[in-house]
Amino acid sequence: MGRRPAAPARPARRSGSAGTLAAPIIVAIGVVVGAIAFAVTTWLLDNADQSTELRLARQEAELAALREELASARTERQGLSADLAQLRDDLSLVANRAPVAPSIQPAPPPDLGDENFEQPPTEALTEQMKLAKARFNKGITQPRNATMLAILGQPRDSYGTSCQPVTNPRLKALLQTRQVGPITVTMLAPALDSLGRVLDRLKQSDPDIHAKLGTAGALCARLIRGSASSISNHSWGTAIDLTLEGQLDPFADGGTQFGLLILSEYFNEEGWFWGAAYNSREDSMHFEVGEETLRKWQAEGKL
Repeated sequence: MGRRPAAPARPARRSGSAGTLAAPIIVAIGVVVGAIAFAVTTWLLDNADQSTELRLARQEAELAALREELASARTERQGLSADLAQLRDDLSLVANRAPVAPSIQPAPPPDLGDENFEQPPTEALTEQMKLAKARFNKGITQPRNATMLAILGQPRDSYGTSCQPVTNPRLKALLQTRQVGPITVTMLAPALDSLGRVLDRLKQSDPDIHAKLGTAGALCARLIRGSASSISNHSWGTAIDLTLEGQLDPFADGGTQFGLLILSEYFNEEGWFWGAAYNSREDSMHFEVGEETLRKWQAEGKL
C-alpha cells in the first residue's frame, strides 16, 4: 500500500499573554482618568464653595451697613419730624397768645439794648427787667430733637404732658442725683459737673443770688409745653428750671427776673442756652446744655 500524503502543518497557536495584558491596562487607564476627573471636580467645587462664601460674606457686610444707614435715616427723620412739629407749635403759640395785660407800674422797665449789662446792686432779685435777646446765647445753639435723639437716643417709648421716668438703659446709666450748691437735682453727670461750676462762680460773685436760688425741676421726660409731639430737653436730663426766692419767672411775658439776667451770663460761658431768648416763647427760668457743648462731651467720651 502506498503512504497517505502527510497533512499540512497547522500554524502555531498565539500566546494568550497579549489579551491578558490589555484588560488591566484599560482598567488602569480608566482608574487614572477617573482619579484625574475626581480631583478636577473636587478642585472646582472647592473653589466654587470659597467663591460663594466670599460673595455671601460681602453681601452680609453690605446688608449690615445698609441696615445701619436705614436705622440712622429713620432716627434722623423722626427727629426732623419732631422739629417740624415744634416749629408749628411755636407758630401756633404766637398766633393764639393773648396780649399781656399792662401792669400798673410807676414806670416801664428800661431797655438794656446791646450795651454791656451793668446794673447797680439791688435786693430785688425778682424785679422784672425788659429783655434784650440779642445779647445772649452768642455762639450757642439750642439742641433740637434731631440732635438729642442722635446723641442720646429716645429717653422712653412714649410721652405725655406730665413727667414720666426715663426707661432707656443707656441714658439711665448716665444720670445722677446730686446736691449742687443750694439745690438737689437729677441730670446727666457732665451736666451736673458743669452746673456745679456755674453755681461755684455765682457763690463767689453774687452770694445773695446763690443763697436764694431754687429749682422747679430738671429731669422730666415729657413733651414741650403746649406741644403735641416735640420732646422737651428736660427728658434727657440736660435742662433745668430755676427759681429765685421761690418765685417762678412768668412765662412768655417778654421780661425776666433781674437775678436770672446775672445768672445767664455764667451759664452762657459754660455753653448753656438760655430759654429767655426763644424766638416765640420767652422762658427765662429755663437753661439747657447747648448743642456745641453736647457734641464736645460726646467727643470726649462723656456720653
